[in-house]
Amino acid sequence: MSVTSWNRLPRVEHDRVIDWSNRHAELPDGEDKLLAHGLGRSYGDVCLNEGGTLLRTRAMDHYIAFDRATGRLRAEAGVSLKDILDLVLPQGWFLPVTPGTRYVTLGGAIANDVHGKNHHVMGNFGHHVTRLELLRSDGQRVECTPEQNTDWLEATIGGLGLTGLITWAEIQLVPVANPFMVVENIRFRNLDGFWAQDAAVDAEYPYTVSWVDCVASGRQRGRGIFMVGRHAPPQADLPGHTERAPTFPFDPPFSLINSLSLNAFNVAYYHRPLPKGIALQHHVPFFYPLDGVREWNRVYGRRGFYQYQCVLPPETSRAGIDALLERISGSGTGSFLAVLKMFGDIPSRGMLSFPTAGATLALDFPNLGDRTHKLFAELDAVVRDCGGRLYPAKDARMPAEMFRLSCPRWEEFTAFIDPRFSSSFWRRVTE
Repeated sequence: MSVTSWNRLPRVEHDRVIDWSNRHAELPDGEDKLLAHGLGRSYGDVCLNEGGTLLRTRAMDHYIAFDRATGRLRAEAGVSLKDILDLVLPQGWFLPVTPGTRYVTLGGAIANDVHGKNHHVMGNFGHHVTRLELLRSDGQRVECTPEQNTDWLEATIGGLGLTGLITWAEIQLVPVANPFMVVENIRFRNLDGFWAQDAAVDAEYPYTVSWVDCVASGRQRGRGIFMVGRHAPPQADLPGHTERAPTFPFDPPFSLINSLSLNAFNVAYYHRPLPKGIALQHHVPFFYPLDGVREWNRVYGRRGFYQYQCVLPPETSRAGIDALLERISGSGTGSFLAVLKMFGDIPSRGMLSFPTAGATLALDFPNLGDRTHKLFAELDAVVRDCGGRLYPAKDARMPAEMFRLSCPRWEEFTAFIDPRFSSSFWRRVTE
């Protein structure tokens, strides 16, 4: 069966795709390589297993236990983050960390150790995993906690699904008073404005992120909009909210993101009217703006797109981000949703986890073949010279050298790989 990931490339053939719904069952027999596959929202081949077997875990979606008093939730690995929010938010709880989409599974969030807008306060998703069960191909079930089988927990958090099948997990939620956020949008003129705003709001708001105009150059390079927020306090008068998510209506033969549309969008988005001062906003558009359009990945056409996400350490962030944006704006290609934010100094728990202290930049690029790969080679050189790293969950092309720099504990990690588990990504960057 042919399967692709969210960025529509690569599309690879699998010998078997099995819908896996029973967490009590043993793994299928055979010599073929296995890999769990949730909702397929990774931006590359980390969720693909060419020539092997995919275990689709979305049907493994039962709740096991939820303590409404403490906010401790245990669920099967196929439950999505949206499912979790639908259950817990009306009862006064929220995810401690959430990525930019709700349409990822609990197991996928752990395997990629996802991060959100509040890293400087709460760290990664893996910091809030209190317990999980790992099913190995030899039939062994390893229950992992921060106190028990800790090495297996550190390998599985951010372990890209290679240590075995996560059957269930337990996480600690955070209390909230309602579904709304107190937000503020602040326009800044260039990268110097970003650094100034980040220093000003970092202590006041637990959620911070900025959109940057990746097309702007010269004195305007790095201009953008800083978006910050915190959970709204209890209040009697809350506005209504109706969630509508239209589907992108067609599948164009070529990318609709080109130099003309990109320039027009970035100018319009930067100059759009912003709410004055502090405002009340529902959590969905604040955390998940792209969930508002289903199948938005079609906008890049049938050739698909790449996402490039890096993190640069604090001592090289200013010069490095400027250099990256200079090369991107000069290339004539880029992203309508370029995201820049700061990671805090909370060490990641997972051996292969991506977040580390510094500035992280994420952009989407239409697949223009050699032209795109030439740009990526230039960006890789900047990241390498700055001592940075790339994010495996957002990658479909990084060279093996960049992977080894991005995951310095990768050789230590290999001792925990299940002999029957593998992925297209892992083979690409290690063999």
